[in-house]
Amino acid sequence: MYIDLPEKRYYKIGEVAKAFGLNTSHIRFWEKEFDVLKPKKNKKGNRLFTQDDLKNLQLIYHLVKEKGFTLEGAKSKMKENSKSTEGNYDIIMRLEKIKAELINIKNEIS
Repeated sequence: MYIDLPEKRYYKIGEVAKAFGLNTSHIRFWEKEFDVLKPKKNKKGNRLFTQDDLKNLQLIYHLVKEKGFTLEGAKSKMKENSKSTEGNYDIIMRLEKIKAELINIKNEIS
Protein backbone atom coordinates (compact mmCIF):
# COMPACT_ATOMS: atom_id res chain seq x y z
CA MET A 1 0.00 0.00 0.00
CA TYR A 2 1.38 3.36 -1.04
CA ILE A 3 0.54 6.15 1.39
CA ASP A 4 0.77 9.78 0.41
CA LEU A 5 1.66 11.88 3.44
CA PRO A 6 3.62 15.14 3.45
CA GLU A 7 7.22 14.93 4.66
CA LYS A 8 7.15 15.70 8.38
CA ARG A 9 9.07 14.71 11.46
CA TYR A 10 5.99 13.50 13.38
CA TYR A 11 2.49 12.42 12.40
CA LYS A 12 -0.56 12.34 14.66
CA ILE A 13 -2.47 9.08 14.95
CA GLY A 14 -5.45 10.55 13.08
CA GLU A 15 -3.29 11.39 10.07
CA VAL A 16 -1.77 7.91 10.09
CA ALA A 17 -5.13 6.17 10.44
CA LYS A 18 -6.61 8.19 7.58
CA ALA A 19 -3.63 7.47 5.31
CA PHE A 20 -4.00 3.72 5.92
CA GLY A 21 -7.80 3.74 5.83
CA LEU A 22 -7.98 2.33 9.36
CA ASN A 23 -9.51 3.41 12.66
CA THR A 24 -7.26 4.97 15.27
CA SER A 25 -8.17 2.08 17.59
CA HIS A 26 -6.76 -0.32 14.98
CA ILE A 27 -3.44 1.55 14.99
CA ARG A 28 -3.36 1.53 18.80
CA PHE A 29 -4.12 -2.22 18.81
CA TRP A 30 -1.25 -2.91 16.41
CA GLU A 31 1.01 -0.77 18.60
CA LYS A 32 0.28 -3.11 21.53
CA GLU A 33 0.74 -6.24 19.41
CA PHE A 34 3.95 -5.33 17.54
CA ASP A 35 7.11 -4.38 19.43
CA VAL A 36 8.52 -2.50 16.42
CA LEU A 37 5.84 0.19 16.74
CA LYS A 38 7.00 2.68 19.33
CA PRO A 39 5.48 6.08 18.67
CA LYS A 40 6.61 8.88 20.92
CA LYS A 41 4.05 10.44 23.21
CA ASN A 42 3.81 14.10 24.11
CA LYS A 43 2.89 15.46 27.56
CA LYS A 44 -0.81 14.96 26.83
CA GLY A 45 -0.20 11.34 25.86
CA ASN A 46 -0.89 11.87 22.14
CA ARG A 47 0.99 9.46 19.91
CA LEU A 48 3.48 10.96 17.47
CA PHE A 49 4.60 8.59 14.71
CA THR A 50 7.97 8.93 12.95
CA GLN A 51 8.96 7.88 9.43
CA ASP A 52 10.32 4.62 10.87
CA ASP A 53 6.98 3.96 12.55
CA LEU A 54 5.20 4.56 9.24
CA LYS A 55 7.54 2.15 7.47
CA ASN A 56 6.85 -0.52 10.09
CA LEU A 57 3.11 0.14 9.87
CA GLN A 58 3.27 -0.26 6.10
CA LEU A 59 5.01 -3.59 6.50
CA ILE A 60 2.47 -4.77 9.09
CA TYR A 61 -0.40 -3.60 6.88
CA HIS A 62 1.09 -5.42 3.90
CA LEU A 63 1.53 -8.68 5.78
CA VAL A 64 -1.82 -8.64 7.60
CA LYS A 65 -4.21 -6.91 5.20
CA GLU A 66 -2.71 -7.63 1.77
CA LYS A 67 -1.02 -11.01 2.29
CA GLY A 68 -3.54 -12.38 4.79
CA PHE A 69 -1.13 -13.23 7.61
CA THR A 70 -2.47 -13.64 11.13
CA LEU A 71 -1.00 -11.27 13.70
CA GLU A 72 1.15 -14.08 15.09
CA GLY A 73 2.23 -15.03 11.58
CA ALA A 74 3.15 -11.44 10.78
CA LYS A 75 5.14 -11.14 14.02
CA SER A 76 7.12 -14.30 13.31
CA LYS A 77 7.67 -13.33 9.66
CA MET A 78 9.06 -9.97 10.75
CA LYS A 79 11.35 -11.61 13.32
CA GLU A 80 12.54 -14.59 11.21
CA ASN A 81 13.38 -12.96 7.91
CA SER A 82 13.46 -9.31 8.83
CA LYS A 83 16.10 -8.33 6.25
CA SER A 84 14.51 -10.37 3.47
CA THR A 85 10.98 -9.27 4.34
CA GLU A 86 11.97 -5.59 4.51
CA GLY A 87 13.94 -5.86 1.26
CA ASN A 88 11.04 -7.42 -0.59
CA TYR A 89 8.65 -4.90 0.85
CA ASP A 90 10.90 -1.98 -0.14
CA ILE A 91 10.84 -3.24 -3.73
CA ILE A 92 7.05 -3.54 -3.65
CA MET A 93 6.71 -0.01 -2.26
CA ARG A 94 8.96 1.46 -4.96
CA LEU A 95 6.88 -0.27 -7.62
CA GLU A 96 3.65 0.98 -6.03
CA LYS A 97 5.00 4.53 -6.06
CA ILE A 98 5.98 4.24 -9.73
CA LYS A 99 2.54 2.84 -10.52
CA ALA A 100 0.85 5.78 -8.76
CA GLU A 101 3.01 8.26 -10.69
CA LEU A 102 2.22 6.56 -14.00
CA ILE A 103 -1.52 6.63 -13.24
CA ASN A 104 -1.25 10.37 -12.47
CA ILE A 105 0.56 10.96 -15.76
CA LYS A 106 -2.07 8.93 -17.64
CA ASN A 107 -4.87 10.92 -16.03
CA GLU A 108 -3.22 14.23 -16.92
CA ILE A 109 -2.84 13.18 -20.55
CA SER A 110 -6.46 12.03 -20.88
